[in-house]
Amino acid sequence: HVQLVESGGGLVQPGGSLRLSCTASEFALDVYAIGWFRQAPGKGREAVSCISSNDISTYYADSAKGRFTISRDSAENTVYLQMNSLKPEDTAVYYCAAGFAYSESYCGTTEHPYDYWGQGTQVTVSS
Repeated sequence: HVQLVESGGGLVQPGGSLRLSCTASEFALDVYAIGWFRQAPGKGREAVSCISSNDISTYYADSAKGRFTISRDSAENTVYLQMNSLKPEDTAVYYCAAGFAYSESYCGTTEHPYDYWGQGTQVTVSS
């Protein structure tokens, strides 16, 4: 059973930082494209960032550009999402997902290419 586990969420003040982690115990993440998605209350799930399986390509939503950084540590079998300068509108449940893209240099920005999902970690930005 393929299972992804997110961690690192929590309550932070506006302007603060969090680092989310996505790991798997039963399979190697480095063969997959990894996406980070989020879902705020009353809204649909949206792509925040993704990284291709060969780490060459990354994507950031406009709302994340300049503030968030996605990275992969293959030795730790973990993908990170470093989030800086957090805003109240970043409040959401954050999910990581793994899937095979049509190219090892591509990562999907919709839910469709991703086969495996974590349970989500709550991020709350509030003073």
